[in-house]
Amino acid sequence: MHIELISHLDAFVASADEGSFSAAARRLGITPPAVSKSVARLESGLGVRLFQRSTRSLSLTEEGERLYRQVRTPWLEIGDALAQSQEGAGKPAGTLKVSLAPTVGRRYFVPMLSSFLERYPDIVPDLHFDNRQVDLIAEGFDVAIGGGMPLTEGLVARELAPVRIVLVAAPSYLDRHGTPQTPTDLARHRGLLRRSIATGRLTPWILRNGAGGERGEIVANVRPVTVMDDPEALATAVACGLGIAMLPLPHALPLLQSGEIVRVLPEWYADTRPISIYYSSRKLLPAKVRAFVDHVVEAAAAAGYGSLFGANSLTLAVSSTSVRK
Repeated sequence: MHIELISHLDAFVASADEGSFSAAARRLGITPPAVSKSVARLESGLGVRLFQRSTRSLSLTEEGERLYRQVRTPWLEIGDALAQSQEGAGKPAGTLKVSLAPTVGRRYFVPMLSSFLERYPDIVPDLHFDNRQVDLIAEGFDVAIGGGMPLTEGLVARELAPVRIVLVAAPSYLDRHGTPQTPTDLARHRGLLRRSIATGRLTPWILRNGAGGERGEIVANVRPVTVMDDPEALATAVACGLGIAMLPLPHALPLLQSGEIVRVLPEWYADTRPISIYYSSRKLLPAKVRAFVDHVVEAAAAAGYGSLFGANSLTLAVSSTSVRK
């Protein structure tokens, strides 16, 4: 009986990962009825109900949660071992589920795929652009790229680039309202604020200058005119001349380089959590994951993202016209 039940674990784990029989079927390459039937046979054999089903949702029962926690990691490691044996002479293959921060992913990491796919043609990256912190393990992602993901048990990270946040505005805004000369001048300006998706709180403007230390840090006040939870929307609002905002350099750089926005108070900035690549810490890491992580780390270093996103006002690789004094 145990051998027969084990044969249904693939459908169970995939359904729990994906949250639906249809998505699990796509992942396994079978039909949704086949997945549902396999899960039903597992439930029948165990004598417990593993899922609460409705026409719109699929969720684990208490017994299902317990079984999922106990079997998911060892089941995936068995699959990894079989996949690596099947790959033979170190040839990574298979679908790779990747979560990326939308703007950073599209602009800076999608271009890396060309050389990656040339090197590993049997890997199929399945990219998900999420403006949120995904639960990499629970949601079945192989890899995530972004900033600030908590390092829970079973998760590791490799830093790709530090990130600096800078004050920016459109030239048209500064022409109408003047250019602040000190952080205290910001209180007279229109501020575009950001709300954290993770906490729901407004992000304070805690500024530092090149001198460092406590004496070089200040909490700036600003007159808020709008609040947004998306940095790309915030960048667009700045370019439209709505006010001054604090933007991470990965989002600000394209607009700085085009001249649509400029830096203000260039000696002041804020630091935020680095961009990192996250993946499972399980001992038997799939070859496709190892290949992708190593490629991204090497490509990010070659592109100079560390100095580009963490640059201070003296080394920022944009023209001098992008600083308004």
